[in-house]
Amino acid sequence: MVSEGACLVEAMVVARDEGRLTAGVYECAKIMNDDPDSVAFCVLAMDEEFECDIALQIHFTLIQAFCFDNDISIVRVSDAQHLAELLGDKAGQLEDSHCVLITNPTDGSWEDPALEKLHVFCSESRSCHEWVPEVTLPAR
Repeated sequence: MVSEGACLVEAMVVARDEGRLTAGVYECAKIMNDDPDSVAFCVLAMDEEFECDIALQIHFTLIQAFCFDNDISIVRVSDAQHLAELLGDKAGQLEDSHCVLITNPTDGSWEDPALEKLHVFCSESRSCHEWVPEVTLPAR
């Protein structure tokens, strides 16, 4: 059985390779505002060093509310740096990986088994009143 963390990484790598991955709180908020129907999945990452960052916490609260209002699946991971590394951030393109969005393909004719498993996981978590479930990323 493949873990949710492995599915998350797989879905994000496919999205990155297809140009459907957006990283950064402000960049993600812009896409959510401009075209909410294009968003397939949202990942929030919190590092220990940012736990007391009130501005980031406010952004997370607003992003979570937006996702709930627009029926967008959302998960939390506990290590933004690890997330950036797993996505192959060698050139610094994911300098802010606290929020990552996966958008839908433009042709609409796509299915991603990893992303579908994550949607089911999120739906099951919500039914247990865990609104933003935490996913453990695979080891480094």
